[in-house]
Amino acid sequence: MAFRNVAIIGLGLLGSSLGLAVRKHLPDVQTTGFDADPAVRKKARELGLCHKIADDAAEAVQGADLVVLCVPVGAMRAAATAIAPGLSPDAVISDVGSSKQRVANALAETLPYHTIIPAHPVAGTEQSGPEAGFASLFEKRWCIITPPAGVDTDKLEALSAFWRGLGSTVEIMEADHHDMVLAVTSHIPHLIAYTIVGTASDLEDVTRSEVIKYSAGGFRDFTRIAASDPTMWRDVFLHNKDAVLEMMDRFLGDLGAMRDAIEASDGERMFDLFTRTRAIRRGILEQGQDDARPDFGREHN
Repeated sequence: MAFRNVAIIGLGLLGSSLGLAVRKHLPDVQTTGFDADPAVRKKARELGLCHKIADDAAEAVQGADLVVLCVPVGAMRAAATAIAPGLSPDAVISDVGSSKQRVANALAETLPYHTIIPAHPVAGTEQSGPEAGFASLFEKRWCIITPPAGVDTDKLEALSAFWRGLGSTVEIMEADHHDMVLAVTSHIPHLIAYTIVGTASDLEDVTRSEVIKYSAGGFRDFTRIAASDPTMWRDVFLHNKDAVLEMMDRFLGDLGAMRDAIEASDGERMFDLFTRTRAIRRGILEQGQDDARPDFGREHN
């Protein structure tokens, strides 16, 4: 492993999981963590998320050969500014944000003399905070790395090897393409979940008890997604808004077409769509990206 000292800035779900994953998979790598919230730092020490928890961002990155920013994408510029005084000249600065082009631009502008290689481990849960982390979060999950033009190939391979060492499968992708792909596979689904749960909330005066009492599997899964960290997702939509708006327009067109099919009692058109979408689900299962057991493997008493 080329990296011997890793600094983790931000100790929420992803940062805490990263610290635990390094301890599990890369025991010879030393980790130093930092979070802007003193209460989070206290909890991180209690949980042993990193070998050391620093009380200052610049202190946390001193001597680190890899720095991973695990903060909401809207806080990346501020985090980069905070760590700048302590960075080693040869350190690689990366991140875990789910939008990439604007993050890459912000980091390059803030740290123009350092090697910046953005990354996105496509993994997470609806939980947040340092207690939510677990060591296996990145295992058998994709990590998309979006290197800038002219990046040092040795450092790119070192970052790739780091994520592979945590159990991830690495994919190299251009930042703007990543943002379009994730708009479809992650950002729009989250937006739909937040919206439909919000619609149910607006109907609470009429159906308050029924919405909860009779929630079927589909609505339960929407509420799980809609329970995700609001700060993180607000920032994602603001920072990837061009791709999100493009995909939203496409989705609204498809939704309108489905409305027309229902109004026209066009069962053939609906059946064709549902058949195609079922095939997508099979592909996800074949790649091991979800649980094929009934009710997604939920345990029932």
